[in-house]
Amino acid sequence: MIQSAVSQILSLCLLATAFSDDVWRSRKPEVIERDVCIIGGGSSGTYSAIRLQQMNKTFVLIEKENRLGGHVNTYIDPVTNQTLDYGVVVWENVSIVRDYFTHLDVPLSDVTLGEAPVSLYADFARVSKVPPDALAPGNLTMGFASYLAQLARYPYLTNGFNLPDPVPEDLLLPWGDFIRKYDLGAIAFAVYSYNQGMGNVLAQPTLYVLKYFTASTAIGASTGGFVTTAHHNNQALYDRALGRLGSSALIDTHIIKIKRDRKGVEVWTSGPSGSKLIRARKLLITIPPKLANLKFLDTDPVERAVFGQFNSSYYWNSIIKGSEISDNTSITNVDVAAPYGIPALPECHAIGYTGVPGLHTVYYSSPYPMSDEAVKSDIIAKHSELVELFGYGPATTPPEFVGFQGHNPYELTVSADAIRSGFYGKSESLQGRRRTWWTGAAWQTQDSSAIWNFTETIVLPQLCQ
Repeated sequence: MIQSAVSQILSLCLLATAFSDDVWRSRKPEVIERDVCIIGGGSSGTYSAIRLQQMNKTFVLIEKENRLGGHVNTYIDPVTNQTLDYGVVVWENVSIVRDYFTHLDVPLSDVTLGEAPVSLYADFARVSKVPPDALAPGNLTMGFASYLAQLARYPYLTNGFNLPDPVPEDLLLPWGDFIRKYDLGAIAFAVYSYNQGMGNVLAQPTLYVLKYFTASTAIGASTGGFVTTAHHNNQALYDRALGRLGSSALIDTHIIKIKRDRKGVEVWTSGPSGSKLIRARKLLITIPPKLANLKFLDTDPVERAVFGQFNSSYYWNSIIKGSEISDNTSITNVDVAAPYGIPALPECHAIGYTGVPGLHTVYYSSPYPMSDEAVKSDIIAKHSELVELFGYGPATTPPEFVGFQGHNPYELTVSADAIRSGFYGKSESLQGRRRTWWTGAAWQTQDSSAIWNFTETIVLPQLCQ
């Protein structure tokens, strides 16, 4: 089994590095001709494919996983048949979301915000209890109002990174400095909780926090107003999309090589139905544009100079089964010795209440790469310590991971100096260059409704000219 896996990996590596057009053609791949080839079947790629289908464009969507959906993860409990979303959980209640779900015939319902019946707090690093009032948040309502007032100063942040020159220095301040400057401490922990996966959020340029924590998100966090699927099964949206796309969506398919020239785009792939050569007029790339993700692409010095500047954080979501922690309980990680109670990373954010018997969620962030096994090991160790801390017993048997997913690289950022020097003007100039367009979180933010709006209003009009 191990030898077989190694052989497959070596074969792919040889195809990617010692690739010959003549060798590939000798394999007689199926040739597919389309208007557009879409790389990535996550939020933005799937939305783009559905919209191109609605506009009667021909396309093919390539996704390396065996499903569409990207950051969406849904667990189906085999005992109760209950579904539990633990990736993307809620959506903004805006027209582009409603229209998309209606088109795919997936019903939505309102989300009622609420805490677990029992909410506990602990310093996970020091394994110590934290009293519920330790955060002393102050006036949350006024805090959110102040935040929205600050956000309103930058209306151009709503769609893309079309920044003015010079970029306002406030946007380049570390978020922790911006909090102090505008007295936003009351909502600092709430913003950190919603912006999970940003790495060391207090050190990030404020630009990224304002992009991530949108006005709709802030209003939803403070007053409610989010929606989710009526059956709490967000994967259903992508399963329905896959059914609509049919043979135009190639899942479980790996890209070997992409060549672009003035005549068009050629994409060589390998998947369950064999080798394929896709010839398209245009290319739409929706995956995170770090150079490590683009090894199959014939990048040129201009593209490498832009994408080589990206940093990223790292994020995992999981579901554990068999915890000694009570089903009705959540335990949130708070460091009262740290600014605004925000713990240092890498660390678990919380062990969360799910409403499904025997199951808890665990979310984990790191500012640097970690293996899945290292993250799982740390979660199990912290879980054991918290079980003992709160008197549930010693932990006798480690809980089982019934859901676990790394979403990496996550939240692509560049330095304040790079932003100041016009990074986003350079990245925006890549749209349409070499017959290639770009969309996804790196071009907007980690918010599906915002990504769909950016794709709808900025990318697709250019792509479909």
